[in-house]
Amino acid sequence: MAPQPDFYYVAGGGPLLDMGPYYITALIHLLGPVRAVTGAASRLRGERVIGSGPRAGERIPVEVDSHVSGVLEHAGGALTTITTSFDAVATTAAPIEVHGEAGTLSVPDPNQFDGESRLFPLAGREWHRFQLSAGYAGAARGIGLIDLVTSEGRASGELALHVLEVMTSLLDSAAQGRRIELTTTVERPSAVPFTP
Repeated sequence: MAPQPDFYYVAGGGPLLDMGPYYITALIHLLGPVRAVTGAASRLRGERVIGSGPRAGERIPVEVDSHVSGVLEHAGGALTTITTSFDAVATTAAPIEVHGEAGTLSVPDPNQFDGESRLFPLAGREWHRFQLSAGYAGAARGIGLIDLVTSEGRASGELALHVLEVMTSLLDSAAQGRRIELTTTVERPSAVPFTP
């Protein structure tokens, strides 16, 4: 299929609404629900050029912010800094890092459904890869199907609504220049049991 990137750059698009559901859902699983957000956003250019396919070279308008950053205040007290961007060329940063009392946890990209988790302990000198202790070995995208058959689903409507409110509130906060308290919450989903 030829690239049709227009929808990424109109109302309802942008990097936060495109990629945010993966990362924010993972963060809620790790750190619990979000109670408030503060956002900032920018638009690097007013138009983009399609890079490949039959429309290569065509200019399309950018009607939404293409770089969104924010702070999520979790109900349990943790803070998350999130950045989603269509303007960044590359990064060496881990998709998600959690900094805590005992060290730093680096987890794989939730948009890839697989990958390595690593820990850098407080008194350590290097990263340590650790074995899976939850999930389904090699499950990739199939985990949702297995989960639905064996238990009540973790991707509930309440979770989806909360994630959506986090994202739209970040965008509203960026537009209004103020912190926004959320009106929804959700129970932190239980951990996935390990099934080799």
